[in-house]
Amino acid sequence: MATQVRDTTFGHVVRLLSSNKIFQYPDEADPSLWKKYLQGDTGSTPTPPRDQTSEPQGVKLQDLNQGQAIEDGRDIYLVDWYGPDDPENPQNWSSNWKVLIVFLMCILNFSFYIASSIYVPGIPSIMEDFGVSEIVATLGLSLFTIGYGLGPMLWSPMSEIPQLGRGPLYFWTFLAFILLQLPAGFAVDMPMFLVFRAATGFLGSPPLATGGATVLDLYDPGRAGYGICILSSCGVLGPVFGPIVGGFAAPAEGWRWTVWIFTWLCALVVILLFFLLPETSAANILYRRAKRLRKATGDERLRSQSEIDAAHHTLRDRLLVLGRAFTLTFSEPIVFFMDLYSALLYGILFLWFESFPLVFGEIYGFSTGLQGVAFLGIFVGALVTVPFFLLWIKYGIIPKIVKPGFKPEMVLPPTFVGAVALPVCLFWYGWTARESVHWILPIVGSGLFTVGVVTLFNTVFNYLGISYPTCAASIFAGNALFRASFGASFPLFARELFRQLGIGPGNSLLGGIAVLFIPIPFVFYRVRQLVLAELIDDTNF
Repeated sequence: MATQVRDTTFGHVVRLLSSNKIFQYPDEADPSLWKKYLQGDTGSTPTPPRDQTSEPQGVKLQDLNQGQAIEDGRDIYLVDWYGPDDPENPQNWSSNWKVLIVFLMCILNFSFYIASSIYVPGIPSIMEDFGVSEIVATLGLSLFTIGYGLGPMLWSPMSEIPQLGRGPLYFWTFLAFILLQLPAGFAVDMPMFLVFRAATGFLGSPPLATGGATVLDLYDPGRAGYGICILSSCGVLGPVFGPIVGGFAAPAEGWRWTVWIFTWLCALVVILLFFLLPETSAANILYRRAKRLRKATGDERLRSQSEIDAAHHTLRDRLLVLGRAFTLTFSEPIVFFMDLYSALLYGILFLWFESFPLVFGEIYGFSTGLQGVAFLGIFVGALVTVPFFLLWIKYGIIPKIVKPGFKPEMVLPPTFVGAVALPVCLFWYGWTARESVHWILPIVGSGLFTVGVVTLFNTVFNYLGISYPTCAASIFAGNALFRASFGASFPLFARELFRQLGIGPGNSLLGGIAVLFIPIPFVFYRVRQLVLAELIDDTNF
């Protein structure tokens, strides 16, 4: 337990205040630890590195002629894990700690996502307070969504920089997100409110993409599918529960209370992050280990792999790392089309934030609070679908991933179900939403949407994570940008779409678009020989 707590924000603060006397690392308590692993025999006489016949595990010798030198004319020592059972390696942590970290990622995702949709029931209140139109009031949702679409494009590549890691980004950006809710909640006019909605969306966004990379830090690709499935499901349930909570809070207390409710929730989450979220990036852990060893021994030849790789990188190379999320998204057909499919799902979900009040408010006469409760159909759909998807991971993915010849496309079959379920859901929901049909039927139709969400979202994340393991956070960031772009734009035209075309024809239009997307997973499943080596070479720095 001390290993993990030491690497939390709390642990770093304690180490700083105690001048590194409390929560010491093993190599600080025993500066010769790295030599023991270099020699492979703690009781033998030290052997010069060049005379060793076996490759050391903790610190390895790299030769100049292999292009691994930091300084010309000198050998270097590669700082690596202290053997296969190194307790600082996140892959070796106990199951309890891994589950705890995935849980923290889930509630972090949920609490942030709920901040987007909880605002929707407060739109009439903000229209009245600030005297703005419905479209302008809806910008409070759209700009927040745009903010958290753009944020991961910066934060995710930063989390892949070994000097930074993932933990500090999670904590400090989320803390800033909470603090900026104060000017948002006390806004005196609409421009002030919109500026801070966009800013908070940008600052609170790291977990949306980097959360999946954190799961991959902890588990092998097969078992990571469980965590990614649950994580992405929480990302959908956040927007689903937002209208439920906001639907009762906004009519009673006004739109400002929708801000305070999720701020309290997020404050609780940031406290948990402070005490319980350790660093999981292996590159960052080894970078800091090499830095400590250099300080303890005075030997500048001790380097982590990331430092070796970055020794001759220019400023241009570092800027390319920060722009990696953009370049991968728009230069890789696999990434582009999978992101586009995810974006369609997300756009439909956010469009329903405007559609449900029309259907259940104007057609069925539900109160504002009960309109939010109608979203429980999506939640029930998740309860039914997620267990089946987890069974698919257990019996359909894990046995294959450990066998030779495994290809990323082998995880795609569930998307065949989701690709068909999405248009069925839209046609069902659209054409049963009428006074002559009981209100339960459109709710059941909306529940089918979760079949598409679970089988498409989760499979896409697994597929992209397995296909591009060296830059998973950047890949997920591009996906977040696509989803947020559709999520921000769809609500702006939603009410006019349904008022002009009607609920049935409007959803049929969306269903027709979804039908056009059906071939995408089938095509990628059949085209199995995809060139990834060049991308990995280009991004492995």
